[in-house]
Amino acid sequence: MRAVVQTVGRASVTVDGEVVGAITDGLLVLLGVTHTDTPELAATMARKVHELRILDDERSAADTGAPILLVSQFTLYGDTRKGPGGQPPADRWSSRRRSPAPAWRAVPARVGRRCRAR
Repeated sequence: MRAVVQTVGRASVTVDGEVVGAITDGLLVLLGVTHTDTPELAATMARKVHELRILDDERSAADTGAPILLVSQFTLYGDTRKGPGGQPPADRWSSRRRSPAPAWRAVPARVGRRCRAR
């Protein structure tokens, strides 16, 4: 699991011209989840993001009640290595891989109502 966390004055997510999530004065989290991530790892990541002291006066979202906008960002696991024939490594596209969805869904559940997952 990988996260890029940014403090923001405002942030929003727009899908097909419709705003599906928006916050002011909080944290924007771009979260990459992969097939090896577990709900337990998600709980740890959620706690770390919620308690990360990067807001004014070294305070956290947990301290201030600041909102968190959580955005799925699978490109954080991008792999530009070339395998045989110029293709990415075959294990990256295996149909036998476990879905990362359970770990993804666990993060906003662990952070609580202050987190808007999109």
